[in-house]
Amino acid sequence: MSFDLSVFSNKNIILAVTGGIAAYKSAILVRRLKDYGFNVRVVMTHGAQAFITPLTFQALSGNPVHTELLDPEAEAGMGHIELARWADLVLVAPASCDTIAKFAAGLADDLLSTLYLATKAPVWVTPAMNQQMWAAKPTQRNLNTLVEDGVHVIMPEAGSQACGDVGLGRMPEPEDLAEQVKNYFHQAQRAIAEKFGLLAGKRVVITAGPTREAIDPVRYISNHSTGKMGFAIAAACYSAGAKVTLLAGPVSLDTPNGVRRINVSSAIKMLDESMHQLEEGCDVFIATAAVADYRVAEVAEHKIKKAGDELNVSLVKNPDIVATIAQQSKRPFMVGFAAETRNVEEYAAGKLVAKKLDMIACNDVSRADIGFASDQNAMTVFFAEQYQMEKRDLEKASKQEIAQQLVEAIHDALNHKIEPV
Repeated sequence: MSFDLSVFSNKNIILAVTGGIAAYKSAILVRRLKDYGFNVRVVMTHGAQAFITPLTFQALSGNPVHTELLDPEAEAGMGHIELARWADLVLVAPASCDTIAKFAAGLADDLLSTLYLATKAPVWVTPAMNQQMWAAKPTQRNLNTLVEDGVHVIMPEAGSQACGDVGLGRMPEPEDLAEQVKNYFHQAQRAIAEKFGLLAGKRVVITAGPTREAIDPVRYISNHSTGKMGFAIAAACYSAGAKVTLLAGPVSLDTPNGVRRINVSSAIKMLDESMHQLEEGCDVFIATAAVADYRVAEVAEHKIKKAGDELNVSLVKNPDIVATIAQQSKRPFMVGFAAETRNVEEYAAGKLVAKKLDMIACNDVSRADIGFASDQNAMTVFFAEQYQMEKRDLEKASKQEIAQQLVEAIHDALNHKIEPV
């Protein structure tokens, strides 16, 4: 499952590490959370420092590690109250018996227990301990108290333990914990998007990447499109509350989180699938794919052998997918793309009218800094005349940022259309 790292760039995670041999896993957990784009600050109890050093977590998180409740330097900058306010999630991993008991009793005699009482953020605890300590009645009683108080308890796993026992009490693997954190924020974002999202309730179909037009069983005609822009738009539409189907040409990209992906190869297959999606119901059709203009008239049944200095191949014109969809009686809101190397705005404005589109975004792919393989883009957006909207210049930015601005433009057009008299 793929994801857009920028989704989590403003999410703050406090990872609290308590005493236990499983503390070594917490170092890996910091790295995995950082890989997902989270901001991570680490809080350590005195017991945790007996197993792993604060310097390790400082190097992995890129932030100072917090260990003392009354640290004069910390209080001058981010004290325990400010730290509590900073967090979007407090994850205690591993959570020792002692820490769980403090939380349940409401004690506040160290940084972590004080932070627990001071924060409004969700708190997750990941118990890790000897199997008998886990099964002990006081531990279970304390855990029940935490659950009643709204704490999310991540159950330990069973297996061999450092002490030689076998049973429940092992801390889950860091990768699994990081995945749970990621999914939590995705679901929270999705819930907000469905309620307030710019495209909430809309069904969006997006074409992305190149097409391949076969010459023979081993050769084909294609182009340099990577599909990055289309995939970024798919992720942005999903984040805006839409139900998204992505018709992807042959590209090496992970499917954006929450997006339904259908792989296609040729222009004909992409058109067939586009028509099928139109029949299923489509509110917005976004054509970012770089569809080959021509295909081979007759595909050779076997590999063409090299003979002579020249090879003549007859080409025929491919159907224009976006224009075909735009001509349907139950047409969706149509968004086209124009990747040009000269006269960019002139050609784009012409395509907007000729193909009967509602909106078109154009860019200059001759620029090395925003070309096909680049992670950045810059675009100019034009709207059909009936929308009475001025063109928008989207300055150079990451393709994720450009995608979000395009979603805003689609939303604005959908809500500002002025029907002809």
